[in-house]
Amino acid sequence: MNPVESETKKDLRAAAHTLRELGPEYESEVIDGFLHRLDERLEAQIAVRVRRELEANPEARRPARKERGDHHPNAFQYASLVLAVPLSAIGAGVSHLPGLLVAWGGIVGLNFVQLRSRRQSDGRRTRRDEWDD
Repeated sequence: MNPVESETKKDLRAAAHTLRELGPEYESEVIDGFLHRLDERLEAQIAVRVRRELEANPEARRPARKERGDHHPNAFQYASLVLAVPLSAIGAGVSHLPGLLVAWGGIVGLNFVQLRSRRQSDGRRTRRDEWDD
């Protein structure tokens, strides 16, 4: 029998005994105490297992290489679409159709420049990764 299982059984028996002695008005406190000890024991077991895994596999320790903008590659496009609504309203309100065209020209231009710079950095990253091999 696993020593942790026997400790858990002992704790459960002690909680049941305490519950019988104290009565139903202390039921939630007794159960909460038992569950708290069980959680602590589980967390300790998980920590031991993770430590063993990390010792067995040193590569798992190294964090994954994150490049700038890898988290949400389309975040810029989404933000520009959200901002397009007020920019369109302002442009159209100030100078009607020409203002609307200027606002959308700026939005499209910024998205084009951002997309082009991302493609260039992806190309450089690919070449850099090939050199590392």
